[in-house]
This record gives sequence, structure tokens and C-alpha cells, in this order.
Amino acid sequence: MTISSDSERTHLIEGGKRLAAVLRVLRTKVAPGVTAEELDDAAERLIQEGGDQPAFLGYTPESARRPYPATLCVSINDEVVHGIPNESVKTLKEGDIVGLDLGLRHEGVIVDAAITVPVGVVHEDAKKLLRATENALTAGIAQAVPGNHVGDISCAIQKVIEDEGFSVVKELGGHGVGALVHEEPFIPNFGKAGEGELLTEGMVLALEPISTAGKAAVILAPDGYTYRTKDGSRSAHFEHTILLEKDGARIITQ
Repeated sequence: MTISSDSERTHLIEGGKRLAAVLRVLRTKVAPGVTAEELDDAAERLIQEGGDQPAFLGYTPESARRPYPATLCVSINDEVVHGIPNESVKTLKEGDIVGLDLGLRHEGVIVDAAITVPVGVVHEDAKKLLRATENALTAGIAQAVPGNHVGDISCAIQKVIEDEGFSVVKELGGHGVGALVHEEPFIPNFGKAGEGELLTEGMVLALEPISTAGKAAVILAPDGYTYRTKDGSRSAHFEHTILLEKDGARIITQ
């Protein structure tokens, strides 16, 4: 999406505030013994109480065989992204890390964000993975400047993750957002600076570094949505929706 009116900009910013508020509440609910379905139920309730709509529920990506059956993606440990929370019992345990990926539609404008959260006390290696992935998101956002290219974002993300000794998942990445859940351009989490599509003022992008503690290879589960690491290593995922303004990126889902 490229913002073309003051009303679109207003709806985008308000939607981002609302999504960030929901994720803050969900973060507080993450604890040993909590189920993924409980988190999904809470996400749907909070979005609807605000008068908005879940963006993922019933959405069918281009390559999917069926609509996504939940409001929230809940991905635990080696689940990389798009973990389905409500088709089997998934209970959080002490020491897990859990990715929460959520989309919201406010006044027709879609925003998208994700966090990965420790469950209770986690190992220092897990903390390092989370820090590196979140820092990679910050580095990518810093390169989201009109006049730069998609490759500048990709290169910055890759450098942070790999410099910390982790791997970048290459099959998945960021994307345009706003009118639809997924729009062009695709934003890989690896690449060369100066390459790719030119970034212009008004673009709305979802940047989402995805890293693993082991090798980068992932596999798609039989449910058609959940990606896992092939080697069983843990994965982390952070995401913000941003708006490219004249002087740089405004984080919409802060």
C-alpha cells in the first residue's frame, strides 16, 4: 500500500496503536500452562472489543489450500511462523519461546506485527536469539528510507543475525501491507545493499526478521501453514508495520 490520503494515514496510525495494545496484553498472558488457543481467544476478543476485525482469520494466502482458521499465529520453539493455535492442544512450558503474530483491520486498513516472548525463565542462548532478531528489525527499519532500496533493508537484517551466529530463514520475509495482508514488494531478510525495488515516500511495509539458532532450512507441516526448522532448532520472529515518511520510517505498531 502507498498512502494516498490523510484519512488512510489516520486509519493506519490508529490501527497500529490498537494492534500494539493488543500485543502488549497478550505478552502479559504468556506463562507456563497457558494454551495457544487461550491466547488466540484473547486476541480475537480484544480486537472485536475495539470494533476492528482480525486480518488473518479466514484469510487464504496465494499458496494455501484453505483459509487460515484462527486470529493469532502462535509458533512455539522450532515452529518458525504461522503456527495454528486452535486445531490441537498446544500448552506453553517453562523455558519455551513463543512467537505471536497478529494482523488487524481498522477502517479497511490492515496492520501486521509480531513478537517472540520467553515463557518463564529461558536459557541464555534463547535470550540471545531474541535480542539478535529484535535488533535486526531495528537495523532494517533504519534502512527504510525513501531513496534506499529493498536490498538495503535485507542486507542490514542479515548482517545483524549472522554476526550473532544465527541463521536467516530465506524462504520467508517481509512484505507490503495495508490494503491486503500481503502485498508487493517482498522483502527478503538477506540480500545486497543497493539492490531491489526503490523505496518511496508513503509506502507501508511489514518488516519481519526470522532467524534460527541452527541451520536455516525449514519445512512446511501437514497443516499447510506451520513452518518448522528442519533441524529442530529454535526460531524467533519480530515484526513491525512501518510507514515511509520523508525523513525515514515511522513505526506504526510501536
